[in-house]
Amino acid sequence: MKDVWISVWITLIIQTLVSLVVFTPPVLAPAAQPEIGVSASAVGIATALIYLSATFGALISSRAIARYGPMRVSQLSLVLAASGIALMASANIALVALGAMVIGLGYGQVTPSSTAILADRVPQKLRAFIFSVKQTGVPLGGALAGAALPALILNFGWQTAALVTAAMCAVVALVLQPWRAQVDQGARIDQHGGLHLLEPLRLVMSHARLREMALASFTYSGMQMCLGSFLVVFLHDRIGFNLSLAGAALSAAMIAGIAGRLLWGIAADRWQRPRFTLGILGAGMSAGAFATAMISPAWPIAAVMLISMVYGATAVGWNGVYLAEVAHVAPPGRAAAATGASLAMTYSGVVVLPSLFWGIVAIGGSYRAAFIAIGCLTLWRCVSFFSDTEARLQI
Repeated sequence: MKDVWISVWITLIIQTLVSLVVFTPPVLAPAAQPEIGVSASAVGIATALIYLSATFGALISSRAIARYGPMRVSQLSLVLAASGIALMASANIALVALGAMVIGLGYGQVTPSSTAILADRVPQKLRAFIFSVKQTGVPLGGALAGAALPALILNFGWQTAALVTAAMCAVVALVLQPWRAQVDQGARIDQHGGLHLLEPLRLVMSHARLREMALASFTYSGMQMCLGSFLVVFLHDRIGFNLSLAGAALSAAMIAGIAGRLLWGIAADRWQRPRFTLGILGAGMSAGAFATAMISPAWPIAAVMLISMVYGATAVGWNGVYLAEVAHVAPPGRAAAATGASLAMTYSGVVVLPSLFWGIVAIGGSYRAAFIAIGCLTLWRCVSFFSDTEARLQI
């Protein structure tokens, strides 16, 4: 088990740092807008470029892992993240856009690499929990960005803050080098990774359970991004919360999401099959979206915070269980390819569903209708997990 936990901590550190870089542009945007020459709201374009590039990165990840090994690709992801955020520090709008795509290229390969490292090391009875521990790196990266970057910006400027973030990733990539051989040695490498760019996607779409989970991740990830992108503005603009209170509701959702990732992982390992857990999570996030749509200015603050926590515990808490199940269901040696193709669907959802949400608000002016529409999509996909009789069986 010592070897397992070394691998878990290494993959958690890498996931946290690369996620820190992904969350950095929105924190830098207000301070950076005078030098870059565009409004802070344009950071949404940078975010879209990151995830579009991450989709490509996820698809090519199995080829890179087959050639170089998952630990080397993890180090490369850190270097790409460092390079991308350093390009953004140039304040040149073309280099900012290029930097976003470089970050995405690295981000898309982090999870397939960590899956290749962990898939054959993790005991079955701890699979969902350990993958959930690793996936807490995503909200931890966001929390680190929100806690550390504002102080760096205030004291040293936004460009220095970006470069410090880049330096952290580069240093960790070097520090991890002594563990490369040990970590890669126990990883089962996907030797099919070099065939064709779309081959991993074909693998997922031709496998009934992988296809079902990939489609679910499209909606679940979109729901997660809609929560992160629109909860604060909805509570501020339509319910009348001040920014501090609206931000507190989002913080409550994210903290619940971190706890949820761990608790749902334990539940999937000990009490119910992961697919059934994924169905519960989909139903829970749909209920959270529907309840959020019903919030009015007359509601007590405590009720809004409670709904935000339930919403976050499910919409942010699903990833670890999902990735553990993908690794479990994938054919032997194909965990990285299956994860990469599944994440290509996941990142597509991050781009498409928030755009749909924004379109509903732009056309109809209703956040409530948008929350309900996205909730219906996740409810539609979660039903497939409940309809599986095997998934209803208790362990």
